[in-house]
Amino acid sequence: MKPFIHLPSQVLAFLAVVMACNQAIESLAAEPQAEIVWVMSLNLWHGGDGGKQPLDQMVTLIRQSQADLVGLQETAGFAPQGKPRPDRTAEIARRLGWHHVEQGGGTGIVSRFEIVAVTPKKWGIKVKLPSGRHLYHFNAHLFHSPYQPYQLLGIPYGKAPFLKTGEEAVQAARDTRGDEVARLLAEVKTILPDGVPVFITGDFNEPSHLDWTPASVKAGHCPLPVLWPSTQAVEAAGFIDTYRAVYPDPVKNRGLTWTPRTRVDDPKDRHDRIDFVFVGGPPFRVRAARVVGESPEYADVVVSPYPSDHRAVVSEVEFPAGK
Repeated sequence: MKPFIHLPSQVLAFLAVVMACNQAIESLAAEPQAEIVWVMSLNLWHGGDGGKQPLDQMVTLIRQSQADLVGLQETAGFAPQGKPRPDRTAEIARRLGWHHVEQGGGTGIVSRFEIVAVTPKKWGIKVKLPSGRHLYHFNAHLFHSPYQPYQLLGIPYGKAPFLKTGEEAVQAARDTRGDEVARLLAEVKTILPDGVPVFITGDFNEPSHLDWTPASVKAGHCPLPVLWPSTQAVEAAGFIDTYRAVYPDPVKNRGLTWTPRTRVDDPKDRHDRIDFVFVGGPPFRVRAARVVGESPEYADVVVSPYPSDHRAVVSEVEFPAGK
């Protein structure tokens, strides 16, 4: 028979506290927890070759942004004439140690989380978070030309005719990108009944209807109000523009993403917010939205030297406990 060991009351009290803490931790771990996801839209500028910087600078940009999911546009790098252009999606994912999908057409998605499915038309992916929760991420690069802000401002771009009214701009935008937006949203709507969170990222090559407002006209930030149709269509499908959810005033916070390559007052260019992160689905809270760019004047996260001709946008979204 083992001898009975008498422990001092102070030791017994300490052990009781330790046991109670362990039980509380185990109980907390067993309960569903809220989850936070950072999602970014990033135009690589010809696969990162446009800026003539090492691809590692794009990897640095992604790391500094804290992104978990990144929708990439212009993923094709340069190649000798007659050779296929290399898609940089896989290489960026490899350097990050992440998962990836090449969507085709110069777009791709890289994910810190496991990718468990790809949608039939490759507009999006389904990922599994550490908790077991699933979410979808769709990504697009809408057609760049004709570019209606240039048409309205008399800036030559290709052979596009100049426009005079907001109505003409809306119709031209529909003619340019309407079919793409319809195809994207058609696939998005097939998964909405799943009841899981959905992100849409993209370089829309078109401003937001939330930005070209009468107040922005009065502030001298745009020439006339325009109800740009592509962002309107995404909003009508049930999605929230995460940047405008955090910064609803387009006069105080312009969030310019096009372009860090010229001055804002350059008469031969037009600066706008054309890169987006949208979110929809079950309850969520947009906690933050940040522009990633070349200087503190225009960006919340500064990367130097900056490797793209678009500033990126990254948003933090919280989903409540439960799957």
